Amino acid sequence: MTIPIDTTPIDISITLLGTGTSTGVPVLACDCENCTSPDPRDKRMRTSALVTFKGRNYVIDSGPDFRTQLIREQVKDMDAILFTHAHRDHIAGLDDVRAFNYVLNKSIDIYASAEVEKSIKSEFPYIFRDDGYFGRPRIDLHTIENEPFLINEVQVIPILVKHHNMDVFGYRIGELCYITDASSIADEEVEKLKGCRVLVVNALRKSRHISHFSTDEAFRLIEQINPDLAVITHMSHFIGRYVDLEKSFPEPVVPGYDGMKISIKNSKATISPPSW
Repeated sequence: MTIPIDTTPIDISITLLGTGTSTGVPVLACDCENCTSPDPRDKRMRTSALVTFKGRNYVIDSGPDFRTQLIREQVKDMDAILFTHAHRDHIAGLDDVRAFNYVLNKSIDIYASAEVEKSIKSEFPYIFRDDGYFGRPRIDLHTIENEPFLINEVQVIPILVKHHNMDVFGYRIGELCYITDASSIADEEVEKLKGCRVLVVNALRKSRHISHFSTDEAFRLIEQINPDLAVITHMSHFIGRYVDLEKSFPEPVVPGYDGMKISIKNSKATISPPSW
């Protein structure tokens, strides 16, 4: 049964925990002008996001920098992780939920496709062993498909995109849409994005790439959706320095940076000033 899509506005915020590609920026052993930039906005951990609504925290993806990102943002509680896909730069930090298990005495809900669940079970087999091992993370798996589902009485709408030939889920919650690792998106999935206030979307670099949007491809999608604010994430060191990007990006597009906080309140989007 198809579940009707509900895009009722809610007050919601998103913090970009990481805005870099699988290598992060700076890239190891690279001396390019982007990797040697002193601008903190040019330092990018692996892509992840913290979404908060109704007083609770939810994370989209837990990559290799997960622990460091949560410490930086002083995240003291978390209810769930929503996974986009199973590449290691998006799932490698899952073991770090153990801290929430121990300190808060709670399990963490995991929302993922069947394919992502299969990879999690392969990458973290000790989580699922029935041998009483005390040190394993406590998680509760929830298998999702390309149908809306509820978290905290709020509808979450998966957005199916292609990462070359791989299926990846973006997510829409109220007037917030988040898409990463996309290289194409079908027309029926684009329709799910329309009417959003804030669109966070990936763009790896300015030139074309087989498995990620380029900046021009991301700009064309943004033009179709016409959000109040669009933020670019999952950027490699090839994309250039932040100071140059913010001058060249067309309105209403801004380059994201690690720690960027965006709020939608009463259907109005605002970016909080950076902490530095």
